[in-house]
Amino acid sequence: AQSMEQARPQQVSSGAEERLQRTTGPLVVPERGEVRFRVDKSDRIFEVYVADSLVKTYPCVLGEVPVGDKFHQGDRKTPEGTFLFRSKRVHPRWHKFIWVDYPNAESQRRYAARMAEGSIPAGKDIGGEIGIHGVPEGMDHWIDAGVDWTWGCIALRNADVDEIYPHIEPMKTELEIVP
Repeated sequence: AQSMEQARPQQVSSGAEERLQRTTGPLVVPERGEVRFRVDKSDRIFEVYVADSLVKTYPCVLGEVPVGDKFHQGDRKTPEGTFLFRSKRVHPRWHKFIWVDYPNAESQRRYAARMAEGSIPAGKDIGGEIGIHGVPEGMDHWIDAGVDWTWGCIALRNADVDEIYPHIEPMKTELEIVP
């Protein structure tokens, strides 16, 4: 595996930079607002929506192999699709861990089709344990550097994870991950 120092930084497009800058300030969600999240993998942006309005963006990093959908365990890709969250908890190494419902039915369908067409090596499992998490204490610069380093998870700065954490309801809150 690459170390953080060996990995190449992701260049953020000017449009992404503008999206990140226009939603500064604390995350504010109306009392009965329905929150959903969207990750734009190409721009490394984690977006928060209330109803259909974009209310906050955060920089994020992805799996070490950021392009393309997750095919199997160990490919270091971040899955694409629409997911819910299984659970959330404080984590001793990653600050907090928000477990994404991967693989879901759609992920399983794509995996089976890829196995049938031979694009996944025999014996490779679909994987799991994908989540949104922070970084070890004092390591927010891993996110600021824009370097993809996870094994398929989405990583945010710890303060950013703290902001979204209270708005996640397991098996209700939606996460969309797009290429």
